[in-house]
Formats: sequence, C-alpha cells, structure tokens
Amino acid sequence: MGTASSLVSPAGGVGEVIEDTYGGGGEACEIPVEVKPKARLLRGSLRRVGASRPGGLIGASFKSTASVQELECVAEYERLKKEYEIFRVSKNNEVASMVKKEAKLDRENKRLRAELQALQKTYQKILREKESALEAKYQAMERAATFEHDRDKVKRQFKIFRETKENEIQDLLRAKRELEAKLQRLQAQGIQVFDPEESDSDDNCTDVTAAGAQSEYWNGGALGSEPSMGSMMQLQQSFRGPEFAHSSIDVEGPFANINRDDWDAAVASLLQVTPLFSHSLWSNTVRCFIISTDETQPEVDIFVTNYSPKLQRLCETMGYFFQVVHFSAENERPLKDVRKWEIEKSSLVILLLHLTLPSCLLEDYEEAFLRNPEEKPRLIYHRKENGRVSSVSVQQLIEQISYMNKAKIIDHIGGVEEGAYEIYNCVEKIIKQDILGYEMAELEGKDLGNKEESTTPEEVFGDVLWDAHDEQEQMEAFQQASNSTCELGFEKYFERLNDLVAAPAPIPPLLVSGGPGSGKSLLLSKWIQLQQKHSPNTLILYHFVGRPMSTSSESALIIKRLTLKLMQHSWLVSPLTLDPAKLLEEFPRWLEKLSARHQGSIIIIIDSIDQIQQAEKHMKWLIDPLPVNVRVIVSVNVETCPQAWRLWPTLHLDPLNSKDVKSLISAECNSANVKLTKEQEKKLERHCRSATTCNALYVTLLGKTIACVGNTGNIDETLQQCFQCQDTVSLYRLVLRSIQESLQNDKEKSLLREILCVIGVSHNGVSESELMDLYPELSSAVLASLVHSLHKMCLLTYGCGLLKFQHLQAWEMVRLEYMEEGENVISAYRQKLVEYFTMQLSRDRVTWRSADELPWLFQQQGDKQKLHKCLLNLFVSQNLYKRGHFAELLSYWQLVGKDKSSMAAEYFDSLKEYEKSCEGEESMICLADLYETLGRFLKDLGLLSQAVAPLQRSLEIRETALDPDHPRVAQSLHQLAGVYVQWKKFGNAEQLYKQALEISENAYGGEHPQVARELDALATLYQKQNKYEQAEQLRKKSFKIRQKAARQKGSLCGFALLRQRALQLEELTLGKDTPDNARTLNELGVLYYLQNNLDLYRCYQL
Repeated sequence: MGTASSLVSPAGGVGEVIEDTYGGGGEACEIPVEVKPKARLLRGSLRRVGASRPGGLIGASFKSTASVQELECVAEYERLKKEYEIFRVSKNNEVASMVKKEAKLDRENKRLRAELQALQKTYQKILREKESALEAKYQAMERAATFEHDRDKVKRQFKIFRETKENEIQDLLRAKRELEAKLQRLQAQGIQVFDPEESDSDDNCTDVTAAGAQSEYWNGGALGSEPSMGSMMQLQQSFRGPEFAHSSIDVEGPFANINRDDWDAAVASLLQVTPLFSHSLWSNTVRCFIISTDETQPEVDIFVTNYSPKLQRLCETMGYFFQVVHFSAENERPLKDVRKWEIEKSSLVILLLHLTLPSCLLEDYEEAFLRNPEEKPRLIYHRKENGRVSSVSVQQLIEQISYMNKAKIIDHIGGVEEGAYEIYNCVEKIIKQDILGYEMAELEGKDLGNKEESTTPEEVFGDVLWDAHDEQEQMEAFQQASNSTCELGFEKYFERLNDLVAAPAPIPPLLVSGGPGSGKSLLLSKWIQLQQKHSPNTLILYHFVGRPMSTSSESALIIKRLTLKLMQHSWLVSPLTLDPAKLLEEFPRWLEKLSARHQGSIIIIIDSIDQIQQAEKHMKWLIDPLPVNVRVIVSVNVETCPQAWRLWPTLHLDPLNSKDVKSLISAECNSANVKLTKEQEKKLERHCRSATTCNALYVTLLGKTIACVGNTGNIDETLQQCFQCQDTVSLYRLVLRSIQESLQNDKEKSLLREILCVIGVSHNGVSESELMDLYPELSSAVLASLVHSLHKMCLLTYGCGLLKFQHLQAWEMVRLEYMEEGENVISAYRQKLVEYFTMQLSRDRVTWRSADELPWLFQQQGDKQKLHKCLLNLFVSQNLYKRGHFAELLSYWQLVGKDKSSMAAEYFDSLKEYEKSCEGEESMICLADLYETLGRFLKDLGLLSQAVAPLQRSLEIRETALDPDHPRVAQSLHQLAGVYVQWKKFGNAEQLYKQALEISENAYGGEHPQVARELDALATLYQKQNKYEQAEQLRKKSFKIRQKAARQKGSLCGFALLRQRALQLEELTLGKDTPDNARTLNELGVLYYLQNNLDLYRCYQL
C-alpha cells in the first residue's frame, strides 16, 4: 500500500487511474497499486468486472481494493490450476512413455547380454581352435623338418648306393673292354680260340670269330647295357683349369689327346688349395731388423721414435703387424743365436754405416746379406761427409753388395734427420712394393694408408666374407706341426690311414685317439704331406683347433672355412649364409654338391675336434652318410672324446717304445752337439716307461732340456731334476724355472711373468708390438731374447703374428705357476688388456685385433654394460662382420639380452647419432660404408624390411658425396638389389642390377671383373625367373671376362697360385734333369697353353 503523499502523483509517477465507466458524473480517482509482475492480469480483471456492471465504478472507495485483489487471486488461482492440470497430465504421459522406454531398453539389454555371452563362448572356442591349429602347425613343421632331414639322408644314401653300383658297373665294363682287347690281340696273333659248344670241357670260354667282333657272352644283360645318364655325365666331366671350370669347350691343340687321369693329376698337383702369402712375411708381421754402428745410432733413434709409428699404422690398416728389432752395439750378452733367428725371420734388414764397420757386426752382415736364399729385401744406408773417407772395410762391403746386386744402397750426404727421413721413404716403398706385393699402378692410384680404399675381401671373393688371418693361422699351425724331423714310427699308422682312403664307401669318420701330447697333430700333418706328394689329385682340407675358447675352436667359423675352401677349389664363388644354424645345416649339402664336381678324393681332417665348443651338437653332419669320394679323419683326446663317437673306427696312438724315445732324445742332443753316456741313456730309458713320460711331447721337451744344458752344465743334475717330473706340466714348470734362472735381473724375470700371463688371459694371443706398447720399459732386444728362449723350449709359438702357447700343457703350467691366487690375478691382467684396447678405440684405431679381443674380454669379465657399449661402436661390429665372425657377433648380443629386432634398431639409432657428427667428404664416405655394412648384416639376419633403409641411405650418401656414376654407387645398388631378390621383388632387383652394370661398365670398361660380377648377379636373377636363355647369355659373357682377366693378371685362385705351387714343386726336386722336374715343367707348360700364353708355353714345352 502507498502513503498519503502518493495519492496525487506527478506525471510519470507510479500508480493507476481508474476511469468512471458508469456515466459522465463523478470524479476519477487514482488508486495506488503496487507494481507487481502480475499487474497486467489484475488490470484486465478489473476492466472485465467494470464492464459487467452498468454505470461503472462511480465513487469507489479505498475499501474496494481488497475485493479487487481477491478477485484477481481467484482468477489467477483458476488459471494456475488449469495450467497445473495440463502440466500434470503431460508429465504423467511423459513418465508413462519413459517407463515404456525403460522396459524396452531392459529387454534390449538382456538381448545384447545374451548375444555377448554367445560371442564370448564363440571367441573362446575359436581361441582354443587357434591354439590347437598352431600346435598342429608346429608339429607339422617339425615333422616336415624331420622328413626333410630323412629325405636328404635317404637321398645321400641312395646316391652313395647308386654311385657305388655305377662304379662297379664301370669296372665291369672296363674289364669287359680289356678282355675284348685281349681277345683281339690273341686273334691278331693267330691264336685259335675254340667255341664253347665245340669244346669237351664244361668250362665256359670266349669265342672270337673275327677280328674286332664281340662274343655273344657279353651281349645283352646288365653288363652290356649302357651306364646311367648320371654316371656318363660324371665320367665326361674333367677339370680343365680355371678358365675352363664352367666351359663346355674341349681342349684343342697339342694337349687334345691327353689322358684325363694324367691331366687331373697334373692340375691338382698345382692346385693344392692354399692362399698366397708373401715369403718375406714372418707370421703376418713386417719385421725390420736394424744393424747399426755407434756412429749411426742417431739415425736409428730418430727412425724408431718418429717414423716407426707411421709404418706401424700403415701396416695395421692393411691387416699386418710391424716390428722393429734392434740390438745395441754395447750389448755384451751372448745373443748370437737370437740375432741369427731374428735375421731369418726378418722381412727387411737395414744396415746403417758411416765411416767404420766394427768387426762384431761382420757376422750379422754376412748372415743377412750374403746368406739370403729367399732373396728378401735388404737396404744399406751409407752416410757420407765431405772431406772424410770411409774405411776400407766399408768401401769393400758396399762394392761387394753393389756387384752382387743384393741390396738397395742409399748414399746420403747431409744431416741426421734428413737421413732418417730418407730411410723412412725407402722402407715405406719396400714394404708396399716388395714385401706386400702391390703394383706401382696401385700405389699411384690409391693411398694404401687409407683403409677405405684398400683391397677388400669382396673384390676377390665377391660377396663371400673371408678372414685371411684365420687362414694364415691354419697354414702356420700345419707348417709348425709338419716341420718336425721326427717320424716316431708313424709308418704303421700311415698304412691304416691309407687303407681308409682306399676303402669302399660308405665309411664313417676315422677317429685318431691318444693322450695329450701323444703326437696326433704331428701324425696328421706328416700324412697330409705324404698325400700331397703321392696323391696330387686328392683335395685335402684340414683344420687345427687351438686353445679352447679361441677363434679356431668356434664351430661356425670352422664349417664356413671348410665350405669356402671347397668353393675356392671348385672355382665357385656363391652367396653363403652366415647364420650359424643354417650354415651347419647346409654344410652336408655343400659337401655333396661340391664333391660331385671334384675328380678325385676329398679328405677332411680336423685335429683336436673335441676342443671345439659344443662339438657333439655342431658336428652332427659327421654321423650322416658321407659322399662316395669324401673321407673324414678327426683326432681326439682319449679322456674328452664324446661317447657317441667311440663307436667309430679308431686308430689309437700307442706310447713311444724305447727305440723311439732314444732316437728322439738323440736327435735333440745331436742338434746341440751334446753326447750322452751309456749310463745316462739307460736312466732315460728306465724313466720313460709310464704312460705320461713316454708320449711324444714329454720326450721332446726332455730332449730339449738336456740339449739346452749342453756341455756347459751338469747333465746328471739336470736329469735328476727331470726325473722328478712325472708329467708334461711339471716338466714345463722345470723348463720355465730354468729360463728364469738364466735371466740377469729381477726386472727381466718380472717381464717374463707379465708376458706369459697377458698371453694366457687373451683371446687369441698377443703380438710383439702390443707387448711393447703394454710395457714401455720392454726393449726389442730383451723381448726378442725372451721370445727366443720360450719358442725354443716349446712354450710359445707364432700364429698369424700373435704369440700364443704352443701346447695346452704349457698354458696349464702358466696358470698353475702364476695364477694360483685365483680370479683376482686373471681379472687384473684382463683389465690391463681392456685398458689398452679401449685406448686404441679412443684414438680411432679400430683394428682387427681390438675387434677380436675387446668384446671377448668384456664377455669374460661379465660386464654387459661395457660389452653393449663396445658393440655399439660401429667400427668394431663392422670389422667383425666383414671378417665373417657372424656367429661371434650374435653371441655377444645374446649375452647382452637383445633380440635381432632390438639390435637392429639400436644400430640404426647409433648410426643416426654418428651421422650428426659427420662433416666432410671422407667422413660421409665412411658413414656410407657403415650403413652398407648394417644393411648387409640385417639381410643376413633375415630382416629384409629393416635392411632396405640403411642400404638406401648408403646409396643416397654415396650419390651425394661422390658422384651418381661412381663405382661405390654401383656397389650400393648391387647390395640393395640383393635384398630385393631375397624379398622376391624381382622387378626392382632387375632395375638396380642393370643400373649397377651400366655404372661398372662406364667406370671400369666392359672387361673388368666387377662387370662380370654384375653379369653373374643378373644371370642368377634371370634364372630364378626361369629366363634361362638370357641367364645363359650373361653367364657366357661373364665367363669370357673372367677368363681374360685371369690370363692378364691372375688372382688368388688363378695363375699366381699355379705359378707359386709350381715353383714350390721345383724346389723339392733333386736336380734340374730329374723326371720330377721335367713333370713340373710340363705341367706349367700345360697351364700356360690354356691361358693362351704361347710364348711361355714354348719355353716349357718338352
């Protein structure tokens, strides 16, 4: 309600004016009304009420206000009631609808739940069916693998049976032809042969009615039938040399009618499968022996300090060691034998002269320059001074050498530093050209110090990864075993081995057993020499296993090496799997395939096979039937021979008898001019009667110990000490202590211990240069003296430039003598090697030595973190892979706990990080090589999809950094195409191969071996697509290229090998006019003729 002042409101005030609707009289009054939201509704109601009363509201008072409000409230109530009723009805309808929807959704939910349960049951059923199907699949795969193995085994057995029967048929046919020829000769001589029907005898005889007519007895039947196609093809094959290895063209000319057996013998005598190594190298080491006077000592010091490390780095990049040996003039020790031994081993001898020549150097000069049967390089440095004349002896020496033309002479006038630099230049040239055998064109065309441009194994063997160090180690092991002059009564064993070769197939491997040091290696090496001499058409593949856990005892490397040797002999270079499991599985097939191509027997000899890691598991192929022309001989220790192998035919080496013991000791004593009394000989005979004291190694070591004492010591006292040693290990300990007593001071004794312990804890041994780096206080003269003593007493030997223990008993003795304290001592020496090779890696000196030793040392230490970091060093992994150590690399990753996919991802990430730091063309080229190596590695692992990316990246880098037409680009295209071939994407592979072929032809010309390689790859691709005509055309073209290249320059498997082998045979002859020499010359003439070298052929034609 309002106040009194609000009754008369001004304009714009708040209020309502009610007009008089009942007539003209009356006065309008203003009723104050509160403004509410429903004001309009009230006004409307009042108007309706006023309209219903005649005369309106005349003279309304304030009391009517309450009635009006009640009316308004009643009207509002009615309206709201109606609206509420409408709202209630609508909401009830909505609730009813929602209830219906809820019921419908409940029914749908129940239905879906039922369907879900049904689907879950179906899923469980399908899952069980899938698991059962997978299990059935795996069982089927196992059955298929077993069936495949059994099928191959049956096929080999059937082939052996077929070839055996065909050989019998051929023998019978040959006997038939001989009898027919005999009958013809009898007929020609007029001797009457009666018909069986006219004879009174019941014996069958042959009737010849006309000259040359065959009797009816031989007509028809099995003997008269033609031999099988397989035997005819095998009989028609004949080995024609390298140029005709894959050719169907017959030999024409003066050798057209040569007998096949004579031809095979002539060629095989020149083709004993051995790589060529320079005769100037002693065990993979370029040894430089320096003879100097006091006057030229400054040049020696400068050369050793400043230039020797450069030459060492040069040789390291090419896979060789470099060692400088220098005995100072003031050294008064009696080192005559040591100096002579070092001169014999040296690759290069340098004599430095000034004005005088001391008489003490004359003997070394004569040994090095005048007694040089192998014509090794020699160098004389003569420093002259103006106004001063050299002594007469110096002048006579230089004149004598100049006249005989046996050395290169440097006449230097100037300072000492310039002289040392001149010596360095000359030595570098001699190493590259004379010792390592690089041609001048190669020296001018590339820098041998750059490993990226050096010759890679792929250039010689295609895509086959070959480790020349392992091969040289095997050659040296064979030579060291066969150089002994003792036969030890091996004649009876030789007969048994010969019977094995002559026995009819099939025949299981022969087991040569004996105790440690019984002479098994010596027997096998001597027999190999006899076979090579008397049976030149027999291919002998041997492997000598060294210390356990060394590289030579890894089964995958052994099988790979034997396979490559077979392929090399058969002039076949084919892609070879590097997966260890597949390699061991495929070896019997390779052996069967390649043995069928060889005209003659194949003998595989594995010495100390029981030292191979998991030999019984990895040598299962020995149990399967071998091809007809293959014989296998293995040697084992009696104590460690696997039980399954004891059923094989066994040749057991008996202990030495008293006669052999006496001859062996007498030979050692005679070499040192030592004579034993009768009483001493009887004592030795009584002592060497037990099984441990009458084996070959013990007796040899005993004889060397007596000979070392010589006439200067008390032999009886030495014998008493030796008689207390009842086995080889204890005798080795006595020998070591005698060597220690001969040393002058404690420093040398300590160095001796360090050297033996470091060699003992290493993987494959330690080189002399590495020992001098490990122990800077060790001089070359002291090291040479120690090594000479240890080598002389059969403790140490050389293997591919590394010092290692000659026998397992020597290694066992060092372990007992110096490492009895346990693993702490071994760990300390291993840590020393780890620090040394880690330092080399930090200096970017990743050699084959650091790649061999460092991961293995981390593995022995059990340090997985450092091993993982070492493996991610891309250059270490690249070195291992390129040398074929595939199984070793995989074993390291398995130890770290990484599978193939994660390993590939980590390598790729590491390469990406390394790529960020690469700047310049040289580093980018190196990066491309790393990408290519990773791609090839992944391809060999079977990760084809992951191998494409690194190979593609390598291609992109080479196209950018080099040139799109560079030969390295062709190499990337070749490798990428190889992945697509395995991936069955032949269209992509063909396009890439053609691009690589075009680039190679533009870069090298149309007659280069690289072009032949691309042609062979393209031919193989066409053959996989059944395009045989195109493949045959490319193979013929490739063959012509290889034939011409072999005639022009030989290769590892070509004329250089033939020439080297011929020269070796010539040296073994008794004289120039002997039949053996004539045969050798005739063989060489045959080979020159086949190479179309008619000028040289006429020189050798007899």
